[in-house]
Amino acid sequence: MDGGGPDSLFRAALTGPVALLTLVEMAPSPGTGCQAPTSSARRFWVLSSRILRLANSGAPRLRFMREMSRLVLESSDCDGLETRLWGPEVSFRWQAWRDGRNEFEKYPCPCSREDACLFPRHPVLERICRYVVGREPPPGLPCFTEQGSFWTADARAPVQLDSGGKPVLLGVAGETRSLCLLGFEVDEANAGMLVLESARPGVIGCYEIEHYEGVARMLGLAVADRRAQAALRERVKELTCVYEIARLVEDCEQDQDGLLAGVAEQVRRAFQYPGQAVVRISIDHSEARTAAWRAGGPELAETVEVDGEARGRITVSYPDPEPSIESDPFLPEETNLLAAVARELGLHFGRAEAARDRERLQQQLRHSDRLATIGQLSAGIAHELNEPLANILGFAQLVARIPDLPDQARSDVSRIEVAALHAREVIRKLMMFARQAPPRVGPVDLNELVRDGLLFLEGRCAKGGVELVRELAPGLVEIEADPSQLLQVLINLVVNAVQAMTHGGRLTVRTRQEDGTVVLEVADTGTGMSQETLKQVFLPFFTTKDVQEGTGLGLAVVDSIVEGHGGTIGVESKIGVGTTFTVRLPRNRPTREETSDV
Repeated sequence: MDGGGPDSLFRAALTGPVALLTLVEMAPSPGTGCQAPTSSARRFWVLSSRILRLANSGAPRLRFMREMSRLVLESSDCDGLETRLWGPEVSFRWQAWRDGRNEFEKYPCPCSREDACLFPRHPVLERICRYVVGREPPPGLPCFTEQGSFWTADARAPVQLDSGGKPVLLGVAGETRSLCLLGFEVDEANAGMLVLESARPGVIGCYEIEHYEGVARMLGLAVADRRAQAALRERVKELTCVYEIARLVEDCEQDQDGLLAGVAEQVRRAFQYPGQAVVRISIDHSEARTAAWRAGGPELAETVEVDGEARGRITVSYPDPEPSIESDPFLPEETNLLAAVARELGLHFGRAEAARDRERLQQQLRHSDRLATIGQLSAGIAHELNEPLANILGFAQLVARIPDLPDQARSDVSRIEVAALHAREVIRKLMMFARQAPPRVGPVDLNELVRDGLLFLEGRCAKGGVELVRELAPGLVEIEADPSQLLQVLINLVVNAVQAMTHGGRLTVRTRQEDGTVVLEVADTGTGMSQETLKQVFLPFFTTKDVQEGTGLGLAVVDSIVEGHGGTIGVESKIGVGTTFTVRLPRNRPTREETSDV
């Protein structure tokens, strides 16, 4: 056969998985009564040493098979060879021709030598291969050696496959004339077969078959050696990856994006072809990619779960696989490694979230304690200041009634009154925050309260260039509430909104009904608030205004009033877009006992 054409034995007949068997002997041994020339032994040892050196070089499987095939063909007079391997982990076929062409096929389903389908369309060749891989040919047949190998100097001549039976034709297609099939072993679970062919008759004789049997056994030993070394290298890389990832996770100063980037790089290094692998890790809103990431090509992925919930994904891909990379380049150990990395990331993120939850609870406890302390202080201060302020205001009003009071004195007394009234208002807010002011509960129509309240605020809105929009839902149910306190909620929210729109804007006040609650919504198109400000917006004495413009009690009082009515208040804001406060109030106000634990 001149290089093996499309109708060669390999293309026409050889299909199906094969496997590796344990190698027990290295050198050829007499089995047919032929005496091999002295040069044959030297040729065998030279070839064997080269194959073993190749196996020890750490070459990937495809490069190993390519170089091994070249060495065998160069040391023989054959035109082509085929190596078939099968086992519980991998089954594949490798073909090579003297002109340098190679073909590789990996089988998706591993199998054992008992169920390996070798020549499904050629019953005679299938029968011969069963003898070869099983090492149990019929005794006394000249076409089989004592080692169980099959050979023929002319594949077109009939061969005898049964003692006393009639010779049969092989049915080999193409130009194949000389042919031999040799089984070999690697271990108990993996076996294989080496097929050599030539287009010239007589190329394979009795002493050549002994030489090739030694080559087949040496091939089994080399494959086992290469697999063991490759497995060891992969385990070292995987253990290194696991160690480095554990170190990254334990690094408390590592931010989330930096952690994912480090893990992605370690995963890339741990895979079989790190120079061509790319990795992408995405968890929640964070993502990390190795250099030159893009989807495509063979891909392996694993889901990252946090507390049983799918939150992300790790993907390893070969977007531009080189010819040396197989169609399925991922080892079973790499699948396990990726699953272990996904579990470790899930545990880390779970622990981080638990730590954040603990910190948040501690902050809430500290905040509650601070509010309780402020409430007690506020109540005490309010009571202490109420009497002197009442005296100041009363005497100022008496002074203002004195006839013929100079204009300057009258102006000063007026300022004293205004200051005293402002101080009394602050004290009233403190008492309300501390819940010292008794509520006056009754039925309240929220729409009516909003209409009345906005009458006092229309002028201020118009002065600031603010368009006031009312969107009041008809048929709103009455609620049990303190109208004066709810009016204060409305006024505080509207005043805050107007102050946020320094250059004018649109203020929308809405009401609606939702599942037994009424909703008051105040939305502006002002400057908006940052996330840091939103976290503190309801804290007492927190304000972003100047000292003369606010006390920081307005929203704290609003929150206290809403909470006292058994309702909730929420806020949404975006810088440059505006802010919306949403108050939800139950139809029936809870009793003091129901709110005592709040």
